[in-house]
Amino acid sequence: MTLYEKELIRRSQTGDWDAFELLLDRHRSALARTAYLVTRDRESVQDVVQEALIQIWRDLPSYRPFGSFRGWMMKILLNKARKHYRKRVVETVALETAAGIPDNDRSPEEAAELEEAARHMRQALECLTENHREVLILRYYSEFTIPEIAKVLGLREGTVKSRLSRALDRLQQALTDPEAHGRGGKKR
Repeated sequence: MTLYEKELIRRSQTGDWDAFELLLDRHRSALARTAYLVTRDRESVQDVVQEALIQIWRDLPSYRPFGSFRGWMMKILLNKARKHYRKRVVETVALETAAGIPDNDRSPEEAAELEEAARHMRQALECLTENHREVLILRYYSEFTIPEIAKVLGLREGTVKSRLSRALDRLQQALTDPEAHGRGGKKR
């Protein structure tokens, strides 16, 4: 955490909305990307992020800068996204679209191949448990370190490593043998 970010946090804790906006500008895209990857519902991302930001604003006075501010915010967002995901499961869009990778330079064949690969990946991710999906999302899409994931999820680092290893194994199995996991079924 930079000195500038610490100052923005301190000012935000005293009710400075402008400082809070500047602070959020640094994290908004990561929050939105993570919300999408957890809910798999593009239309709900804004609502989930908004709910999380309201909670962050309310809880900010009690935040103590002993850990990562980004991790603290992500934990709040994950709780909101989990709640939303449990309420509603909808059709998803390609992961690369959620990550903001433009496809306007691709040929129609490349775009079709990429869409098929993304569909295959979504189906494989559906085979994972929520715990396994979360550690993968935090590690590879939100680019959290193992210690950061442990703090966000309230787990020991060894547990995070174990879940990550199992998640990668199961993801690989699902990608290489989708029939073994059934449609929507979770093999544990």
